[in-house]
Amino acid sequence: MTAMAHEPMVTDENLLDYFLALEPPEGLRAELIEGEIVLSPSPDNRHERFISRITQQILAKSETAMDFSGNKGVEMPRGGLCPKNYVIPDAVFVPYEADIFDLPGNWIPNSAVALVIEVTSSRPRGDRVTKRHCYARAGIPLYLLVDREKSTMTLFSEPAGEDYTGIHRSPFGKPVPIQAPFSFDLETTDFL
Repeated sequence: MTAMAHEPMVTDENLLDYFLALEPPEGLRAELIEGEIVLSPSPDNRHERFISRITQQILAKSETAMDFSGNKGVEMPRGGLCPKNYVIPDAVFVPYEADIFDLPGNWIPNSAVALVIEVTSSRPRGDRVTKRHCYARAGIPLYLLVDREKSTMTLFSEPAGEDYTGIHRSPFGKPVPIQAPFSFDLETTDFL
């Protein structure tokens, strides 16, 4: 008997097509991270509470009017921890004047994004390391990480290559200063 090698069904070129066609089972959501399709549980209520409270403050207090999108994919450049990748953050903020939701397609261009937010869940390493590197590599100016396990909020700023050089970490209960184009202190006493 002779064994024959077969081409893999999923390649870098068609991964995105498979991802977009995927219909995850009820209670799970699909993410495309580091070139892999990952199924994870849908966010719990506390996860969504963090997103809701932060979103309300940003839309009410931001110096610049912002558009918000939850669980919408952002284009990422290939390389480092992000080989041909599209990341789906928990929340994305784009200046209103960019009017990106009038653009064709399914993905937000990374060049338009002012802030991404992730709230840790069952796989915190992805939010703490992998996504942080992807966002920095894409030049996204601000990345806010809500770390439920550590009860901290970390604002990463000043992307440089594979990481951020500006890091401001605050425990829940202390305000988080968010620089321009937002220019206000995010209150976190509600997170205790």
